[in-house]
Amino acid sequence: MENILTSIGFSDPEVLWALIKTILRILLILSVAGILMKLSSKLIMTLKLHLKERASDDIEEMKRIDTVGRVFRYIATIVVVIIAIVEVLHELGISIAPILAAAGVVGVAVGFGAQSLIKDYFNGFFLLLENQIRQGDVVDAGGKAGLVEEVTLRYIKMRDYSGNVHFVPNGTITTVTNMSRGFANAVIDVGVAYRENIDEVIQVMKNVGEQLRNDQEFKFKILDTMEMAGVEQLDNSSVVIRCRFKVLPLEQWGVKRQYLKLIKAAFDQQGIEIPYPHLTIYPGQYKDGSVAFKA
Repeated sequence: MENILTSIGFSDPEVLWALIKTILRILLILSVAGILMKLSSKLIMTLKLHLKERASDDIEEMKRIDTVGRVFRYIATIVVVIIAIVEVLHELGISIAPILAAAGVVGVAVGFGAQSLIKDYFNGFFLLLENQIRQGDVVDAGGKAGLVEEVTLRYIKMRDYSGNVHFVPNGTITTVTNMSRGFANAVIDVGVAYRENIDEVIQVMKNVGEQLRNDQEFKFKILDTMEMAGVEQLDNSSVVIRCRFKVLPLEQWGVKRQYLKLIKAAFDQQGIEIPYPHLTIYPGQYKDGSVAFKA
């Protein structure tokens, strides 16, 4: 046994004992780090549950709690890991000061090449601080739109209607359009033929709006009576009439689809025409006044 220890440089029992103590201290540091990560995760989860109980009637606040809790858990893990690495290096006899000095120099050099990454983290911090985006929101940000599945300090993960997943760096986000805050409006444009009586069409649209609001499936999604805006546009082949419903967040698309389905049936029953696009062609005349083309 002594020969084996001598061959690997541990003939001195004190050196061997010092090595064992170092290994034990490193294992202790790693164990404490693991316990701290689990403890911090549990504390954050407990705090989340407590805050959710207080905000049980506020769905928007519960979404914010989930998002902020996830970010805090991410930050706590990074802090614990960094401290554990520093302590392990200290136990191995590696001085931290030269490493920090070198890291400062490298950091300056890397900083010039990683400005976009730093911008991502800064933007992500303010997006969370100002409560602009939360998990579960439907947003348009960074040129992409979809359901927010994850919010971090560096990026936003969104899934669009087709199922495509978009990772949008926070640094590219200059404007956020959030379609799921407080309430939404289902804005509906309906085109009818020029020959139709507009007042009669508007009355049919109002009746259908009331029918939809009394529907068992939609009456809890619609927050107010239908608002009739009136004639929105005189299009090439139709008169466009606009109305809207005030609805719960994320229900605007379902309400719009159901209204269009009902209005189509009502127009068919009343004989109101939803016209196809058509075009009147003027063939022109010759200089003597004769028609250039006859059908």
